[in-house]
Amino acid sequence: MRMPPRWLLVLICLAAVAAFLRLVVFRPSPVVVEVARAEVGLVEETVTNTRAGTVKARRRAKLSPQMGGRVVELPYRKGAKVVSGALLLRLDDTLQKARLQLTQEELRTTAARAEEACLAATLAEREWRRGAALAADGITSVQLLDTLESARDQALAGCRAARAAQQQADASTKVAQAELAFTELRAPFAGIVADCGTEVGEWITPSPPGVPIPAVLDLLDPSSIYVTAPIDEVDGERVGVSQPTRIQVDSRPGEQFAGTLVRVAPYVLDLLEQNRTVEVEAEFSDPTLATRLLPGTSADLEVILSRRESVLRVPTAAIAEGSKVLVLADGRLAERAIRTGLRNWQFTQVVDGLHEGELVVTARDSTAVKPGARAVPKPR
Repeated sequence: MRMPPRWLLVLICLAAVAAFLRLVVFRPSPVVVEVARAEVGLVEETVTNTRAGTVKARRRAKLSPQMGGRVVELPYRKGAKVVSGALLLRLDDTLQKARLQLTQEELRTTAARAEEACLAATLAEREWRRGAALAADGITSVQLLDTLESARDQALAGCRAARAAQQQADASTKVAQAELAFTELRAPFAGIVADCGTEVGEWITPSPPGVPIPAVLDLLDPSSIYVTAPIDEVDGERVGVSQPTRIQVDSRPGEQFAGTLVRVAPYVLDLLEQNRTVEVEAEFSDPTLATRLLPGTSADLEVILSRRESVLRVPTAAIAEGSKVLVLADGRLAERAIRTGLRNWQFTQVVDGLHEGELVVTARDSTAVKPGARAVPKPR
């Protein structure tokens, strides 16, 4: 048998070496991908706020006295705890006390005059009755009886006038008492003094309606803490009062707190250069926790619409457009379409298309991460 030419043998050897180098030596390394296993667990359908929410106190009052004056007593400072009805501020009440004393003296005087006038009216009534009895027996004249009757009527009118003057003096006393009470500012509810904008010896004026004069005291009830947050308008009809919520507060990173939705605004906020949103409010399930949070702190709110336990789930980040995932099997990536159910930002329920334990890619952060590529899981 005739041997092939030497040059052909050399060419075949070179081709074999090139193939070996391409497949073994210069073969591209597998791409390292982040993966997660399809597992059985809990999946919830939730709605979250579109912008940061705020921790607020439902019972918070900006307080000022109802009249102006000089501050003479300020029992509590910032951060002090007070009970309902506690004296927070007292103004100089010298004039009000003097006016009250004057009206009380006038009341005593008018009461005495009323008693005197009514005694005179009683006496006049008796005189008239005796005169009427004598006139019936023909002992006294009709003219004298008329005089006694006029005296009786005049005395009765004097008694009524004196009683009216007494009532007027009593009303003046009540006015003076109210004016004296206006010199005191008392706590409308138990709470904490959040701010105090005055000092003993300063002159202050009240905050009339419609005029932006700063209040002198800020009182809040720490037991009335709640969270308010905006949600997108498209979710406005999906949420409702009494739905469970999860609350995250910036001052307590990594922690989640249970709560309940207590209010959904009946209107949509339409603010310039902002998405249209619906304001919702939630209260903490643990009232003792609420007392440790500061009003004004940023917070996030997650409303739980529904939940399913013991269902197959994968991280939501693993699902691409069209409900497709990349599955890592036998060292290669394969794209697979799945059917999904409930979902939230963390997990999505898989109804069909995957089996428990299969690995799915959770981050497509490179063009090399594609169907057919060789891949290995990223070490954990």
